[in-house]
Amino acid sequence: MSRHVVIVEDEEAIAQNYCDALQRQGYKVTHYRSRPEASEAFKARLPDLAIIDIGLGAEVEGGFELCRELRSLAPELPIIFLTARDSEFDVVSGLRLGADDYLTKDISQPHMLARITALFRRIDALQQPISKDKEIARGKLTLNMDRMSVQWNGNMVDLTVTELWIVHSLAQHPGHVKNRQQLMDAANVVLDDNTITSHIKRIRKKFKEIDDSFDCIQTAYGMGYRWVLENAG
Repeated sequence: MSRHVVIVEDEEAIAQNYCDALQRQGYKVTHYRSRPEASEAFKARLPDLAIIDIGLGAEVEGGFELCRELRSLAPELPIIFLTARDSEFDVVSGLRLGADDYLTKDISQPHMLARITALFRRIDALQQPISKDKEIARGKLTLNMDRMSVQWNGNMVDLTVTELWIVHSLAQHPGHVKNRQQLMDAANVVLDDNTITSHIKRIRKKFKEIDDSFDCIQTAYGMGYRWVLENAG
């Protein structure tokens, strides 16, 4: 059964281009032109992946609102922003709302398709049987890959799937530096350096919302990131 991809894009020619490319890869594709149209469709049936533009007709930030709605309906559904807007503010806003990836429209079709394939590969990996040793306890951190849940000092941390895999990769081996490529491999996703940095910032913020003293994800400048245990100084 082919995956169902929804594209929410108000420019007909651009949308048709993406639809054709995805259909050639064997995906079932549905195109919606506005936030209300897509929102109604999502309430009736969820796709396997949503690709959303930010500006939708008269709604300058309609895509952000749609992402917020969709994330509340389906916390683990893959969401990609595909937009002409490339400011750091927009990228961070998109990731903050729970998108798994943020692409700009100058991306090549092969690159876009590779990222989509990587997202689906990650979803498939999540559905594989998981061994009983998938719970990791590191000080105040408890990470259960069976339940796809993260707790800090007993409090749930609301991470997206991409963020969860990044934390899992770091916490598996405290003190070991993971470079950006290793973090991408762990999350089964293709991201550029700026997007990895944005994910790390967002993860830190989510932990700090629970514990202001959180400082376990440290930057190894020019190398990557490491998880440091709280009592390690």
